[in-house]
Amino acid sequence: MSVQTIMSLALLTWTMGNASPMQKPEDVMDNNFSPATVKSIVETEAVEEVMETGELNPNHYPAQRAARAVQHYINTRYGSPFKVFMVKKVHSGNAEDMNNVGRKYQLEISVQEIISNSTHKCSAEVLFPRGERQGVSEVSVSCEELGTLNTIKDDEALYEKLKTRESMLMAQSLPDSYGHIEPDMKPLWHLGIVASSFIMLMESTENTLYNMAQVGNVTQLATDTDELKFDYLILLHDMVSQEIIRWKLQISWSPLEGVKVQQMEKMPHCHECKKPPNTE
Repeated sequence: MSVQTIMSLALLTWTMGNASPMQKPEDVMDNNFSPATVKSIVETEAVEEVMETGELNPNHYPAQRAARAVQHYINTRYGSPFKVFMVKKVHSGNAEDMNNVGRKYQLEISVQEIISNSTHKCSAEVLFPRGERQGVSEVSVSCEELGTLNTIKDDEALYEKLKTRESMLMAQSLPDSYGHIEPDMKPLWHLGIVASSFIMLMESTENTLYNMAQVGNVTQLATDTDELKFDYLILLHDMVSQEIIRWKLQISWSPLEGVKVQQMEKMPHCHECKKPPNTE
């Protein structure tokens, strides 16, 4: 599938978070941005990257970038096939330079669970390490309501359905070339979003911005444990370089243990893939 098609899928599927295509980025921060929004964010980065301390514009790149790290962190903590979170809005933000340690962001945000369409206000801190401490961003969130969202009945029903299948489940291209996902495949798409958050949180810096564009394929694996296991091929959209980056993941999931990433591997660059044309 061409990058142009994948980019089109990203635009077609951004409405899964109950967002209108006419809404502005300051109103909705979904899993995907339009090309015009991407252009605005990248241009803002060049202007604001020198600003190291003080109050931030909630709609501009530094605050939105830190908020995206919070989104990925929340998905790794609370996400499931029936719980997927996005940062809907950044209300306020401050940045503080921590000398050689890194740069710390303090945010007030609204987080939306896109399946139940419930919204929750949260406080968060993000430290992007640098220098000798450069590594995975450190995130903390104060939002107790996120852990109380109860999807156990849906989780257990899906678990039993997959655990008792006579053959291992397989699927490709979620969503397909028209942005469509069969209803019974949506839990696997949601599981892919949660799994991809582990990658994007690990890869997040002050100079990156990623979205999951597509589940290339997913295969259920045979296992002797209580947890279900899956192989995923995830396609990420690097919105700074406009490249599509492929990752292979092996994950486990059960209603009791949640989502765990067992293995992850970044795939070689796809030389046939070309950047999509600039469109407004």
